[in-house]
Parts: sequence; C-alpha cells; structure tokens
Amino acid sequence: MKKILLIEDNKDVRENTADILKLHDYEVLTAENGQVGITMAKQHLPDLILCDIMMPVKDGYMVLEELSNTTDTLHIPFIFLTAKSDRTDFRKGMNLGADDYLTKPFEENELLEAVDTRIRKNNFLRKEFSKNLEGINEFFQDAYNYLTLDHIQKEYYSKLYDKKDFIFREDDGAHTLYFIHNGMVKTYKSTESGKEFVTGIHTTGDFIGQLSLLNPKGTYLETAIAIHDTEAYAIPKADFIHLVNDKKDVSHKFMELISNNLIEVQDQLVNMAYSTVRQRVAKALLALYAKGIIKDSYYEGLDIPREDFAGMIGTATETAIRTLSDFKEEKLITMGHARRIILLDKERLQCIADNY
Repeated sequence: MKKILLIEDNKDVRENTADILKLHDYEVLTAENGQVGITMAKQHLPDLILCDIMMPVKDGYMVLEELSNTTDTLHIPFIFLTAKSDRTDFRKGMNLGADDYLTKPFEENELLEAVDTRIRKNNFLRKEFSKNLEGINEFFQDAYNYLTLDHIQKEYYSKLYDKKDFIFREDDGAHTLYFIHNGMVKTYKSTESGKEFVTGIHTTGDFIGQLSLLNPKGTYLETAIAIHDTEAYAIPKADFIHLVNDKKDVSHKFMELISNNLIEVQDQLVNMAYSTVRQRVAKALLALYAKGIIKDSYYEGLDIPREDFAGMIGTATETAIRTLSDFKEEKLITMGHARRIILLDKERLQCIADNY
C-alpha cells in the first residue's frame, strides 16, 4: 500500500481529500501546517506528498525547499494544492522542484490521476536496471507499462554472429541499436592509411551503435565485428528515437542504460595522446578485467586477438606483444588456456597505469 502525506491547513479539504485517497487503497497521513508536515515527511518517508501553498507556520514553498535539501526526502514526488491560479506561483513552485499542481477545487479523477502518474514515474526513475538481458527487457516492459509508450516493442529477438561476422559497417545506414547478450565484439574506425583504430571491445551487457543512431548523416560511425561467437539483440532505430525524444525523464534513464562505452572512448583518446605504451597497456588490461573479458581463472575469460589489443592502445601489434611479454616477465600477468591473459598483480598494474 502506497503512503501519501497530505499537508493542508483547511480541515474540510484535508479530511475530504484523505477520504478519497483512502477509498482507493492509499495509506494517508495528514498534517495541519507546514512545520508538522516537514516533521512527518522526515519521520515516515511517504511515497508522495500533497501540499497546500498558503499555510500558517511554514508555507508550501518552505516545505518543498527544506525537503528538497534533505537527503532522505529529496526524491519524494511533490504535488502542490493551491487555490491560486497566478502563473508566478506555478513558476516559483516548479523552479523549486515541484512535480505537479492541482488547483482547488479539483475533481476526484484529477487527484487520483495525478497521484498515480507521479508515483509510477518516480518508481520507474528510481529503479535500477541491470545491464543484462533481463534488465533490458525489464526496462522496456516498464517503459511500456508505466509510461504508456505503446509505440515501442516489449520484446526483442536475438541474432547469432559467428566469429569474424560483421554486425554493421562504417558508413552503412544506421537503422539498429545492438545489445550484446553474450560473446565479444570489436568496434573500430578505419584510418586514411587503412589501419584500424579500435574504439572498443564490447561484451555481455554492452550496447553498440548508439552514437551512430544520433548521427545527422544517418550512417554508422564505426564498424562492429564479432571476434568471438556472439549473440546480440537488435533494437530498431524507431524505438531508440522514441525513447530518446518522446519523454525527457525516460530519455535520461535510457541514456544512462546505453552509455556503457562513451566515456571509455573519450578516456581512450586521452590515454593515447598523453600516456606511455606501458601505461596504455596497463590501463587496457585493467579495463578489460573490469568488463569481465579478462578473468582470474585459467580456463575462463576470452582470448583477445593481439592485433585488436594493439588497436585499443594505438600501437603496432609487435609493440603490444613485446610489452605484454615484459609484463609477463615482471610477473604482472600470465597466460592461461588458449592465450587467455590472467592478471597476477593488479595493484602494480594500477601503479603503472597511474604513472607511479
């Protein structure tokens, strides 16, 4: 049962509003002024607050401002109840962070719709979605159900790619966002000299192609190729655009979910410009370990082709192999089954990465 705090100094309005909410299975707490309301909000942490503006002791603006500056209450949806219709009052409340307004007298359906909408939206925005197949499906299901995005699909289907299969190519029309369910994918850009600049090594839980779908030219900005047998889910561009453009709150949540490698690419460019080869190799190894591509077990993890590893750090394959050999002699790494890299001393690798 969802808990609502109603802060209202008019006894009749307070009691009538509380009765309506209780009849629709909400637990209702009531406060007769702003100061009492603040105390009750901090004590009971309701799922939503309905608050009058003009009240004794502390008005609604003061209540919202204090609760917005308190860690435990700042995320609670807040709806103002007001008999005023002056636009400056609405603007002031929204600038303070109010989620919605109801102008008194309001109809029962207006109250219930506003409360239900804000609770559903808050539940969605505060929910953490795992970057795996279950989490992605859950996100789309919740976006569909809670936010009535009935123009997006609720389920997506996977496609299998053999090693060395292209998923998409640079400059091809960008029509699909891909989610990697398992396997490993390399993305790269081709240089004028014909060499590959590896923009990322991606594995389970990663998205690829997201920036390309925002490319004004409508083409992929890089090439994606499977470097191990891979299963990926295809999300149509139309669904991607709806989620990015239709509703700002959903857009922010969706961008959090899909932005797995955008910061990594930026860091990679900075590393190549200012770091030594040893630093770049150490950073790349630690990053691959953090992504779960490199594991501690002799038989687990995935082999990374040395030319692809070299492309990640922007150096010749021979230089990358020589540096890995140096690290092996220094007992920083070793080789497991089928050339899988195993990190033996992560602390020392971190010191090298940090140039200590």
